[in-house]
Amino acid sequence: MKVERLADAEAFLARAGGWLAEREALHNLTLGVVHRYAASPGVYGDVVPYFGVAVEGGRIVACVSRTAAVGAILSEVDADGAAEALAGDVHDALPGLAGVVGPSAGTKRFAATWAELSGAAPRVALEQLIYEAESVVVPDVPGRARAYRRDDRELVVDWLAAFAGEVLLPERVDPEEFLDRRLADPDTTVLLWEDGDEPVSLAMSGSPTPKGIRVGPVYTPPPRRRRGYAAAVTAEVTRRALEGGRRYCFLYTDAANPTSNSVYRGIGYRLVGDATQWRF
Repeated sequence: MKVERLADAEAFLARAGGWLAEREALHNLTLGVVHRYAASPGVYGDVVPYFGVAVEGGRIVACVSRTAAVGAILSEVDADGAAEALAGDVHDALPGLAGVVGPSAGTKRFAATWAELSGAAPRVALEQLIYEAESVVVPDVPGRARAYRRDDRELVVDWLAAFAGEVLLPERVDPEEFLDRRLADPDTTVLLWEDGDEPVSLAMSGSPTPKGIRVGPVYTPPPRRRRGYAAAVTAEVTRRALEGGRRYCFLYTDAANPTSNSVYRGIGYRLVGDATQWRF
């Protein structure tokens, strides 16, 4: 097993982009994040990046990228020993890495190797499911979607902070910085669902891949839940992306939340894989 360390995002995409795109849905996070980083280095903060590819028998069998302080992203792993080899090389380059996210089986092996090398005690932060949609069913829900406006900022920042508290580990997310970064990205769409002129739900899309785009975050404040608003705004942001030329939309869910998983299946998303976030 050989690990090739690439100098930058462009070199990484040139080496591994085609392999990643063969399973675009499963690799949508890597493809979207690295393409965005290549277009605007430093967009995810001032960190030391890492780009590595595991090669066996002349073929790529796994890869890892790191562009932000929250951790590294591991790809699908196609050979025994690949996750362990990458973990070893990442540890040599970035011994203070915060964590890793990627397919559950591969990240488990990556984390175990990290524990052996560092003495850290990795923990599972979040189990997720990955969904893909090529078409969408827009539900009949009271209200309408509208684009984000400047005077929505305070409300949306509050919602993103609440979302982070529920899902994204608040110690890793600054909601104002997150919103500013998304708004500065020309590929981002931010929609609010209004019912009676009152905003009741939020959905975003962005971080495009060669043929698709990722949807999220999606948030509805607790008093407004179970009324179909999240399904409606997610369906609308998905519809706009697909009608705008994207072949696929992808999204991640909390595997432990049966409500959200049911919502997304109900509007046309299908399960394609899983992912685990580990913290070191």
